[in-house]
Amino acid sequence: MICGRCGKLFGSFSLRTVSCLYGNDRGSFRGDSFAPSAPVEAGKEYDVEIEDVAEKGDGIARVEGFVIFVPETKVGDQVTIVVDRVMQRFAIGHKA
Repeated sequence: MICGRCGKLFGSFSLRTVSCLYGNDRGSFRGDSFAPSAPVEAGKEYDVEIEDVAEKGDGIARVEGFVIFVPETKVGDQVTIVVDRVMQRFAIGHKA
């Protein structure tokens, strides 16, 4: 595969390939190439409702459809959380 931006030749997809092709490590097509694809940010607080429970017992909340795992919660809890870590497809937080 040849990158249309820089002309580099890549034999397979890797983080380096995605970073070169999309301008970031998330593979996002957003206009600002360094814009995060998640609607939450690490260190910020959010008011959420726990909608479900994960296999390992953590509560599952959603912000704009984006999944956040919150330990020590149960379905129906209305909690304020602090996001600890944001991954490409989910985040991990704790009760504030």
